[in-house]
Parts: sequence; C-alpha cells; structure tokens
Amino acid sequence: MRNPPSSGRRASPHAAGVRPAPGSAPRSAPRSVLAQRVRIIGGYWRRRMLSFPAADDLRPTPDRVRETVFNWLGQDMHGLRCLDLFAGSGALGFEAASRGAERVVMVEQDPAILRALEASRSQLGEPPAGTRIELVRADALRFLEREARRGSDPAHGHDVVFLDPPFRLGLLPALLERVDGCLAPGGWVYVEAPAASNEGPGVLESLDSSAPWCTIRQARAGAVEYRMLARRVDLQQDANPDTLAPHE
Repeated sequence: MRNPPSSGRRASPHAAGVRPAPGSAPRSAPRSVLAQRVRIIGGYWRRRMLSFPAADDLRPTPDRVRETVFNWLGQDMHGLRCLDLFAGSGALGFEAASRGAERVVMVEQDPAILRALEASRSQLGEPPAGTRIELVRADALRFLEREARRGSDPAHGHDVVFLDPPFRLGLLPALLERVDGCLAPGGWVYVEAPAASNEGPGVLESLDSSAPWCTIRQARAGAVEYRMLARRVDLQQDANPDTLAPHE
C-alpha cells in the first residue's frame, strides 16, 4: 500500500522562491521508484528478480506460499498450459514459465503494471525451450467470457488457472462461475482469499458441497487462505486426481 506523504518533509528552496547560488548544482527531481521486487524461486530462472510498480491492490504471492503451491502442482510444469488472470508482479506466471510450462498467458488490466511485466519478460530473456509467454491487457471477467465463446477446443483450454484478484473487489464468486469455460478437462484452479477471522467467515468457506468445485489442497498464511480447486465431475472420473496430466 502506498504510504501517505510525510507532513514533516522539508520544503524545497525553489518552492519558497529561493534560487540556488550561481554555479551550484541543480537539485535533482524526486526519483520515481519501481518500488517492489520479488524473486523467482525455482526452475530455469531461479533467483532472478522481478520489478513492479507500487500499487494498493498489488500483493505478490510470498515465496513460501509459492513454494507450497508449486509443490502441489508437481514442480515440473512441462506440457502444462497456464493462465495467470491477475498477473500483477508476474510472480505466479513467470514462476510457471521458469518451471517449463508449455504456455503461460498473463492477463493484466493496468497499463503501468503491464509495461512492468513486458520489461520483466524482456530482462529475463529467452524462456525455457518449448515455453511460450503471452501478455494480454484485458479485464479479467471479459477475458473469461471471450475465452468461453471460443468453446471447449482442447487447444485453448488451460490446465492451471491462477486466481488472485484484489481482495477488496470481491470478484472470486463471479470468477469461479466463469472460469470453467476456459479450463481443460482435469484442470486445476488456484485461489487466494481472506481467511476466516473474528470478523467473519473466510471467502472460500462458501465453497460448499453443492458447488461445482472441490478443494483438493488448502493452506493458510497469516490472514490469507489459499486453495487448489478441481471440478467435482473431473474428480469423479479421474483415477489419479492428485496429479495433472501434461499434453502430449
């Protein structure tokens, strides 16, 4: 979250109408900072850093949580197609690419954050062999609706969808209603949301037995709960629901 300006900041001499003495060096303008950094923790780009702008709703998934998530996914992402629907810092999408995912689509609506993602992709250089990264500027819900209109073509289905929307927007119920249309058979959906607290139940507790989704993994980090979801119908048909099948 951005910090408010300090009330104790010293006034600039220029603001008071005082000119610097002849020959003195001019004061530099305040530096704009890409204030945040996060590292890739595994795979081809292990330990490489990603920079991104400060923004109120931008919360990169912490290292320890990502380590758990990619343990759930099996570490090696070769042959899997991934969608990072609120790409933000790129921590999840670039992590999946670093681990060899066949295709990673990263969706981001904010133009400044998208430019930072483009810069990160350029700085990282060539991805692992066989990996393709696509950056898309779009509203998440509209993107899902557009994907659903493409039908159930297996060439366009995603094996893993990362859903980590800004908590304050309350988008998860609407997203989970729509994400089914772009998920490959047997695919998984990763979600993050506020956990239960003294103020009330967690957002994900509404995923009850009547919902189309089943929780296959779950954990908590502080005030955040995160889960891996699968379609209930896929689990009924899959003899080995604990693993994702790569594409041939």
